[in-house]
Amino acid sequence: MSLKGRLEEDMKAAMRAGDKPRLAALRLALAGVKQREVDSRQPLDDAGVQNVLERMIKQGRDAMAQYRDGAREDLAAKEAAEIDVWQTYLPEPLSDEELEALISEAIDETGAAGMADMGKVMGIIKARAAGRVDMREANSRVRAALSDE
Repeated sequence: MSLKGRLEEDMKAAMRAGDKPRLAALRLALAGVKQREVDSRQPLDDAGVQNVLERMIKQGRDAMAQYRDGAREDLAAKEAAEIDVWQTYLPEPLSDEELEALISEAIDETGAAGMADMGKVMGIIKARAAGRVDMREANSRVRAALSDE
């Protein structure tokens, strides 16, 4: 079953179970997928749906930080709950050790010697770990690794 199909089936199950928070998160995800399909005028494959979910998670994390800065823990908790639902549809994230290994492998592979080579390293990481790592976290770790060299 496609990722979009799983989202739709899980939405129906949440509706039957009366799980309103999960239902709202799944409806929001499907609305994002539908919007992307309308914008691109073609149906999305699993990678496209995954990309939509990743973008929604990133936006949710940003909103959560802003809610916390504004002392609105209720809204931050709602965002966190939505993010938890969406993350179940993404591949298992890399562990810290796996990320460090991937970064050092990418640095060795590109022969990166400094910050000027950061784009090459990040390109490899993005290609190999798409959807499995927060790119902001990877960026800061690559930056630290390249500044040490």
